[in-house]
Amino acid sequence: MEKQRIKRRLDVPMALVLIIMAIAGCQAPLDKRWQMLNGAIKAAVETNQIPGAVLLTTRDGEVILHRAYGFADPLTQATMQPNTLFRICSQTKAITSTAALICWEKGLLELDDPASKYIPSFASIGILDSLMADTTFSIVPAENTLTIRHLMTHTGGIPYGEIGDPRYEQLYTKHDVTDLFPRDERSTFDNANKIGQLALAHEPGTQWTYGLGLDVLVAVIEVASGQPYAEFVEAEIFEPLGMDDTHFVVPEPDQSRVANVVERAPNGSSWQMHQHPDYTIDYPMHAEWPLCSGGAGLTSSASDYATFLQMYLGRGQAKGVRVLKEATVDSVMADQAPGLISGPWQQGLAFGVKSDSAGAGRFFWSGYFNTQFYADPETQEVVVLMKQTYGLNSDTSSTAFNALLWD
Repeated sequence: MEKQRIKRRLDVPMALVLIIMAIAGCQAPLDKRWQMLNGAIKAAVETNQIPGAVLLTTRDGEVILHRAYGFADPLTQATMQPNTLFRICSQTKAITSTAALICWEKGLLELDDPASKYIPSFASIGILDSLMADTTFSIVPAENTLTIRHLMTHTGGIPYGEIGDPRYEQLYTKHDVTDLFPRDERSTFDNANKIGQLALAHEPGTQWTYGLGLDVLVAVIEVASGQPYAEFVEAEIFEPLGMDDTHFVVPEPDQSRVANVVERAPNGSSWQMHQHPDYTIDYPMHAEWPLCSGGAGLTSSASDYATFLQMYLGRGQAKGVRVLKEATVDSVMADQAPGLISGPWQQGLAFGVKSDSAGAGRFFWSGYFNTQFYADPETQEVVVLMKQTYGLNSDTSSTAFNALLWD
């Protein structure tokens, strides 16, 4: 009897050991790159460079690392969670381009269609010649036709204002163009129509100018598909891929999961809510604002966005669902602005694509409120790093991320 009792006491800790070993075996070991990035994010939070972050890495469609760090809101001390929601800003662009490609595959539009076929105000748009002090302007006729492809690849000559061309900041203010986030009851088409009544910064197809092409593209998609854009992407992308956390307007029950956008307080050490004279960071909570910013308007989670990227690594399919044809994915990754970009990358139809020898083919982008991603077809890896800050000049977690992307 005594030997049996001793054996039972020994068996209990051994069972625990076996359970722990089994759990540990379910997560792939971290290689040095993920250890480095994980350590850099921890250090950035501990030294108050950022209030918090979520990191998600996958390989071959399997999660390697999914961690939350610090605070989703340092003002209320709400902790960051793996399923925290983020305003992904310019990461919206790849989803909008994908929606246009779905329309293309359905025969609803051609990539080299004139934008004016869908938004008539663009039929007479010219090239900005001079801008007067009172914001009146003159134009010269355009020699090239602005096309859907130009809108997708930042080669159409429709700059951002505040974060881009100061001349267009004046023009957009004068002519009531929304160039970042929804802020009133105008429709997406109304806003695009206002842009079409202005002028292009240069001949379409001759320069790469980061800007509002994807916002105009949303209006094109609505006309081509005959559907409100939010309904189109829900039916064609989000629902098939199970992206339940990606929205232009976050459902009320999930609004508490949205991270706060913060900036440095004047003392340089604490945080304050980001406030801006031309927009509110509460735009994901306004169901009465119908504008869908195709370049900046979505809110999402790290998991959802990784699923979207996995669809591209899967050559158009993920979770057993095909969203795009394989040949379309090849077109997405091809250089769509040859000779217009200096540096080790090229402009595809939905992403920037690394073009130098090390890591060639990696596709990437980032967002205005400090979100970043890349995916690598060679290694079948996805890396999504989500933060929610404005105006940071130094952030070693971003430095570590970029070291991996550009290595």
